[in-house]
Amino acid sequence: MLDLAFIRDHPDLVREALRKRNTDAPLDRILELDERRRALLKEVEALKHQRNVASKQIGRTKDPAEREARIAEMRAVSDRIAALDDQVREVETELKEALLWVPNIPHESVPVGPDEEANVVVRQEGEPKTADDFGFRPLPHWDLGPMLDIIDFERGVKLAGSRFYVLKGMGARLHRALIQWMLDIHVTENGYTETYLPHMVRREMMVGAAQLPKFEDNIYHDAEEDYWFIGTAEIPLTNLHRDEILSADQLPLYYVAHTPCFRREKMSAGRDVRGIKRVHQFDKVEMYKFVLPETSYEELESLVENAVDLCRRLGLPYRVVEICTGDLGFASAKTYDIEAWAPGSGEWLEVSSCSNVETFQARRANIRFRREKGAKPEYVHTLNGSGLALPRTLIAILETYQQADGSVVVPEVLRPYMGGVEVIRPPV
Repeated sequence: MLDLAFIRDHPDLVREALRKRNTDAPLDRILELDERRRALLKEVEALKHQRNVASKQIGRTKDPAEREARIAEMRAVSDRIAALDDQVREVETELKEALLWVPNIPHESVPVGPDEEANVVVRQEGEPKTADDFGFRPLPHWDLGPMLDIIDFERGVKLAGSRFYVLKGMGARLHRALIQWMLDIHVTENGYTETYLPHMVRREMMVGAAQLPKFEDNIYHDAEEDYWFIGTAEIPLTNLHRDEILSADQLPLYYVAHTPCFRREKMSAGRDVRGIKRVHQFDKVEMYKFVLPETSYEELESLVENAVDLCRRLGLPYRVVEICTGDLGFASAKTYDIEAWAPGSGEWLEVSSCSNVETFQARRANIRFRREKGAKPEYVHTLNGSGLALPRTLIAILETYQQADGSVVVPEVLRPYMGGVEVIRPPV
């Protein structure tokens, strides 16, 4: 969340940030509640001072009647203090809830625009393959997968309904190979610590990661136990150091995790209805960083490089897209999306989104550090990025490496993870 003092001191800056984001938030209500809270606290402080002074005077009062009158007077003051304390708690509760609805302020370098049409392609590597490059019309994965007998849409629907699917045979093996290969690269080459995380968390963890209350309608929830199914490993990773004060020499901390992800994905009618691009359950390898504030934008660039390096090694044409203010995620100060080309579907698919959220999540989860012993604690900066997301990376591979006979060549880097299999062929 944003610092309340910052909002109080710079309301016009926050309003301008909301305008650039093409959104709104209860800013006026926050300022009103903050003013009310400070007025109440001032009155409470004055009454407590009055009570303290009176208590000393009562101790020196000799006249019993006067003493009793002063004691009765102070009982009334104490009752008033108690009533005001209740009002303060009510105001603080409402104020805290209102603050949770204010998005992060975009970094000054973020392009200004109302929606995704204003996003900026900052670089591209590799040319998107066309039918001329293939020498035949490339199939989309929703045709290619069933032909290879590696994606089963009908049984996915039978098991769980729409937006679910089954990977089988070499499809499941390729999926697993991708996950293991990505984790190995991040751990052995990029310096991340691998973690195995809960796939359900408590409500306060969702709030700490800035998923609640904003995105409650898109999250699966076990109401009886109050467990929330994660939509990304970012959620438990954010809270690994919740309520901790780290030392500066512990930073940066890099974590990586593979988890299933669950999202309700409330989609427009008819949007992405074919294939496995947009589903309720998917897998993702997530990178996460806790860093010093002054290094966080360098860390963002290295996070992006960790993601695009995987696309490069897989031989997938990709592009890096800088997200504009109107399309920026709620918690993000700056985001780059990495998109891989899917020639069968004929579109760029987002396979990673890398964000610097600065102190936004750290304030919610109370994650701080000290630069030196005895120094005042400061909030860390946190960053997150997919490295990479499935099944979209799988889609890009299947569609990019398909051959005229319907077979798919396995990218060379994945073959050791596939038991040496070089080509996935249709069943005879």
